[in-house]
Amino acid sequence: MYHINDDAPRDSPMTASRSGTKQRGSQMPKVLYEKRGEIAYITLNRPDKRNAIDTEADDLLFEAWSDFRADPDVRLAILTGAGDQAFCAGADLSSHVDGWLEGGPGLGRGLLERGFAGGITRGLHRTSKPIIAALNGWVIGGGIELALACDIRVAADDIQFGFYHMRRGMHFGDGGIVRLVNTCGVGIATELELMGEPITAQRAKECHLVNRVVPRQELMSTVEDIAAKILRNPRVAVESAKETILEVVGRPLDDQLRLECLYSYSTMGNPEIVERKEAFLGHRDTTGSGPRP
Repeated sequence: MYHINDDAPRDSPMTASRSGTKQRGSQMPKVLYEKRGEIAYITLNRPDKRNAIDTEADDLLFEAWSDFRADPDVRLAILTGAGDQAFCAGADLSSHVDGWLEGGPGLGRGLLERGFAGGITRGLHRTSKPIIAALNGWVIGGGIELALACDIRVAADDIQFGFYHMRRGMHFGDGGIVRLVNTCGVGIATELELMGEPITAQRAKECHLVNRVVPRQELMSTVEDIAAKILRNPRVAVESAKETILEVVGRPLDDQLRLECLYSYSTMGNPEIVERKEAFLGHRDTTGSGPRP
């Protein structure tokens, strides 16, 4: 994994991450990790393999997600794929499947602690920092699980989602079914998973699989605009809100209301609330936080 710091030239993030990358011998790193201010850009960098994740890339992603979670200077991540053909084609079958086939009946139990794509699908999934996926090409198999593990998904209007893993005799095992049910509902999740058909970006939006569909040339600017609007909000509130959302999913209503109350009011000691309240009432607010009383 190659790190690029804040001093890198500030052209397009995707362009900068590639143009600023050093080669490791004759081989480019399979995952790029770039920090720009409070944003970490994580790029799957195997365009010749449709950004499929082999075991090396999986380990590099684990490093990237671990760095992202631990770095106090970074508040948000943007995940994308190199090139314009694929966001991620899932697991590289040449490096993963043999190990799975030889794993025996205890395989699933042995994988519980760390899911796919560096553990962001299971294991490292409880990060309170927001993650936005910029879906710039085909999203296939485990790539769908990776996208679903992100908090917000923005798709280029010409991409497709391929549920082809079913045709190879495999169903989701790294959060794909769970998050499809939670995000799209039981009926849609069942249809998408059992049929094994591709769907367009527009159909994905209709299913709530993605938040927005935009022209390809506007993809990164849209994602960065969403990021900027999140980052203008106090960190304590943003991270508490995400933690609350993760906690309430699937719980009974009374439990959900209790958790929301506890999480929300636990943030009231944040001194930034006082500062912003005084700025708002004193007509010094520059965040556009609505009409004054």
